[in-house]
Amino acid sequence: MRRTLAGVALAVTSMVALSFLIPLALLVRSEARNRAVTAAEQRAAAIAPVLTLTADPAQLRQVVQGIDPTGRLSVQLPGGQAIGTAHAPAALLQRAQQQGETLAQNLPDGGWVYLQPVLLGQRRVAVVQEFVPKDALDRGVTASLSVMALLALGLVLGSVVVSDRLASRVVRSSRGLSRAAHALGQGDLETRVDPMGPPELYEAGQAFNAMVERMGELLAVERELVADLSHRMRTPLTALHLATERMAPTPDSARITSAVAQLESELHVVITTARTPLAVARMGAGRPADGTAVPCPTPEVVRRRGGFWATLAEQQDRRCLVEVTAEQAPVDLPEDEFAAVVDALVGNVFRHTAPGTDFVVRLVRAAQLVLLTVEDAGPGIPDPDDALVRGASAASTGLGLDIARRAAAATRGTVEIGRSPMGGARVAVAFGLALPPVRGALERRRGRARRSRD
Repeated sequence: MRRTLAGVALAVTSMVALSFLIPLALLVRSEARNRAVTAAEQRAAAIAPVLTLTADPAQLRQVVQGIDPTGRLSVQLPGGQAIGTAHAPAALLQRAQQQGETLAQNLPDGGWVYLQPVLLGQRRVAVVQEFVPKDALDRGVTASLSVMALLALGLVLGSVVVSDRLASRVVRSSRGLSRAAHALGQGDLETRVDPMGPPELYEAGQAFNAMVERMGELLAVERELVADLSHRMRTPLTALHLATERMAPTPDSARITSAVAQLESELHVVITTARTPLAVARMGAGRPADGTAVPCPTPEVVRRRGGFWATLAEQQDRRCLVEVTAEQAPVDLPEDEFAAVVDALVGNVFRHTAPGTDFVVRLVRAAQLVLLTVEDAGPGIPDPDDALVRGASAASTGLGLDIARRAAAATRGTVEIGRSPMGGARVAVAFGLALPPVRGALERRRGRARRSRD
């Protein structure tokens, strides 16, 4: 932007300078020529009275040398005798002598000659000739043009420097707004800008700070509301927990008790997270102070959650197959978030397919990805695009796909919905493989360096 503004100032000032410099150069050249011509005419006119008094060549030669010692002034006497060096063409000299006409003409070498006839009596005519060479016609023009060119150059350079200084204020303010906007987009609610620059950018900086303040207030209210609603759920959950304690000890009651305990634990996490200050909560559960995620051992989580859902599948006569890679496949997500993705995808199978519908949970590690796939033998998903919209519910999907999509996006991954070989839906969630600690630190350092240069 600074280069653009400096280029505009350079172009505009150059055009203005040229629009004045060219006419001034022509004017200076014309004035220098007029000055030389006027001086020549005055010298020629000065010898005319002498010719009316005497035509003696010796006396005339002394007078000519006294008036113009440079040898440019000459006199052509009626008899053909010339005093001094003649520079005018013979035809022009003859014309002035015969017709008594004052003449002036530019010569081929760039000089200028002036002829003034003087009547001596008895119809005799002498011609006074004054020659002005080219360097005399242009005397002082080069110096004047050089001074004007230097002034124009100084004007152009000054305008570029001033425009660059003004542009630097605009650029600094714009870059500050850009960095703050990027930081806000990454979840940094503590970011602020120092308003500076022109009034428009200054007001934009103030408006940005006010917007961030308002966003923090709205998020705090929302989190407080979530905490209140979650807290209100504890009463019926406590009653359910007491009811399960009075149930006879059977395998079904044990599973219900385990599910109630897990629900109570999840509800406690929701309330705790909602009560956490925004500056801490934005780093996410399971993340250290530098904002990076603790790599999640995905194979262990899939085996653990697969065992839980396999028990429920057995009760509904569903065949459940859990295939987990033997390799390590860490992803940059907390364990509870990755487990929530597994539960959401498998839960959708139970929620939107009939009992007895088989399903497969598969975890595979690729070169740079960890692929989690859930397939079922249900009716499938009629519109995969709508299925990824939060709140959509059709066939084998529901709100869980939005949870999976956001988790995958946090690791530079994707979600794809297709047709399963079993005939139903196939949901494949690709997670970016977690970088090794040293490489991850280098990547983060390079990212911070690029942002600081911007």
